[in-house]
Amino acid sequence: MAVAGFLRWGGRRARLPGWETLCSRWCLITSHKLYSTVYDPNEKTFEKLLIANRGEIACRVIKTCKKMGIKTVAIHSDVDANAVHVKMADEAVCVGPAPTSKSYLNMDAIMEVIRKTRAQAVHPGYGFLSENKEFARRLASEGVTFIGPDTHAIQAMGDKIESKLLAKNAKVNTIPGFDGVVKDADEAVRIAREIGYPVMIKASAGGGGKGMRIAWDDEETREGFRFSSQEAASSFGDDRLLIEKFIDNPRHIEIQVLADKHGNALWLNERECSIQRRNQKVVEEAPSTFLDPETRRAMGEQAVALAKAVKYSSAGTVEFLVDSSKNFYFLEMNTRLQVEHPVTECITGLDLVQEMIRVAKGYPLRHTQADIPINGWAVECRVYAEDPYKSFGLPSIGKLSQYQEPLHVPNVRVDSGIQQGSDISIYYDPMISKLITYGSNRAEALKRMEEALDNYVIRGVAHNISLLREVIIHPRFVQGDISTKFLPEVYPDGFKGHKLTDLERRQLLATAASLYVAEQLRSQRFLGTPRIPIAKSKRSSWELSVHLGDGIYPVAVSKDGSSFSVEVDGMKLNVTSEWNLASPLLSVTIDGTQRTIQRISRNASGETSIQFLGTVYKLQILTKVAAELSKYMPEKAAEDTSSILRSPMPGTVVAVSVKPGDMVSEGQEICVIEAMKMQNSMIAAKTGKVKAVHCKAGDTVGEEDLLVELE
Repeated sequence: MAVAGFLRWGGRRARLPGWETLCSRWCLITSHKLYSTVYDPNEKTFEKLLIANRGEIACRVIKTCKKMGIKTVAIHSDVDANAVHVKMADEAVCVGPAPTSKSYLNMDAIMEVIRKTRAQAVHPGYGFLSENKEFARRLASEGVTFIGPDTHAIQAMGDKIESKLLAKNAKVNTIPGFDGVVKDADEAVRIAREIGYPVMIKASAGGGGKGMRIAWDDEETREGFRFSSQEAASSFGDDRLLIEKFIDNPRHIEIQVLADKHGNALWLNERECSIQRRNQKVVEEAPSTFLDPETRRAMGEQAVALAKAVKYSSAGTVEFLVDSSKNFYFLEMNTRLQVEHPVTECITGLDLVQEMIRVAKGYPLRHTQADIPINGWAVECRVYAEDPYKSFGLPSIGKLSQYQEPLHVPNVRVDSGIQQGSDISIYYDPMISKLITYGSNRAEALKRMEEALDNYVIRGVAHNISLLREVIIHPRFVQGDISTKFLPEVYPDGFKGHKLTDLERRQLLATAASLYVAEQLRSQRFLGTPRIPIAKSKRSSWELSVHLGDGIYPVAVSKDGSSFSVEVDGMKLNVTSEWNLASPLLSVTIDGTQRTIQRISRNASGETSIQFLGTVYKLQILTKVAAELSKYMPEKAAEDTSSILRSPMPGTVVAVSVKPGDMVSEGQEICVIEAMKMQNSMIAAKTGKVKAVHCKAGDTVGEEDLLVELE
């Protein structure tokens, strides 16, 4: 028999290092006044449950199962053999190689594991098989409980065409559009013209922003049809598409519903999900600043009406688009646990995974609509292994060389499925974690999030901490003036990182100079060595030259105990810290203002990278003499990138549209790269003749790999 803290089905069991740390990551934010989740040990559900997923959502389900006394079985691909969810589960079985089609989507292999481990129930998490009616049917045929709705509801709501018709019949507000399946690109253009541009082309079986394109004219409709159908086939095994009117500048607000098998259904308030890139959510919060009680109730009642119309039983989410006049339109229903469910848990006190398991076992809901509160405010940031300076986030891969979650910050919850040493690969979603903060009001929750982001240590891969921090402190976001177009409107030329004010620039320069001097002083100390200096050093001041961005700044530093007095731009700043240079986090106080910084890297030539206010800044710190001599050093010529095409991200080459000798025009598609199931068209930067092609369809490429050369 497997026991908690051990792993591997059918193999040798050994207690894992860091087990207590892994278990402690689940953090209930607060005990709510109306009620909080109760785990009744006498309420029998299942003895053993298999999680048909990976990463943070698998870990999330395991945590609740442990509280309910349910043994867990993890499945994994060969590259996930040492993943956190594998270590947390009581048993773990490999279901195939890395590609999802051969592992996490491999129904035959998963069914065999269910039989072998005698799991009584399966929680699918989100993505993968979570909304696959065939998987739910196969489980039912073998007497295994699917933790989710029945196959009828999955079929009805999982198909966007059918769900829209059902929503209309249930008197739910819907978006104007074509209610059938679009056959080809020509029909797509005809339908788009009839509806009127702009239109949204989307996968009928889709979700998570995959298989979605906005088209503003005929050409974009044809291109959108091609890419959306390919992405839909790759992600869902179903290339059917639908077209509907695109509502410009809307908010994306969703209602969490919970229903049982006894005809009871509740709406658990809303989640604001308007901050998006490429139709994927980045920042979510509950409740929304935009909804008044009447609109909230109307949306909730329509969501429940739809759930009852399909006899829904489990947790589910009804998504709406809301215009500036608070008119709302049904978008889709996700028949699964939503990625952003933690913010709802924070303001209601409910454990949605527990509720799903209870409902699946046949228990009625324990609460009525009048019981559901809005207690405080919760904000969630999706922390991704992505480079936010490339299209608001292109995937990054690598090993987490250093990783430290900000759990020491009060009212912080981190849902993650990784740890220090974990690999972020090209095969799966690049999410590192979901960072959630809670407060008695929105301002408090946002302040906690700002602090948590500053204290989050992630090394080894690019990440989007800088973008997340800039979003939550932006005046428009703070005021609640947001829409799904927030990112392109606020950053029309792309995200460039935090723009330093003059005061912040001086603070960064003073901190960097103080850090440099503190390190110089430390290097002069020899512990346990009877070395006697020839001449005792009494140096207490330094003249430095600091290069930041396009500027070179003279900085004077003098030491006073553990503090430094730093002169920048003719102004003196007092910098104090414990100067623990071995710590990844450094708390620094500059003229009474506390900042948490991270020194990311440094080298012998004085170059250093410091994370300050969320953004990583590259500086070079030299003594005055070294700065004078550096003027004579030759500079490396920049590479001419107009004649070459490099991959902006790691991924797989889906198609190559040119060959040597072809003439291409500026903006013409050269090839298509797929990364984390999103397809990206690579285009020519100038008009010219193709000199060489260094890739072919099916090749795996890394970031900055050379793809095509022009003459």
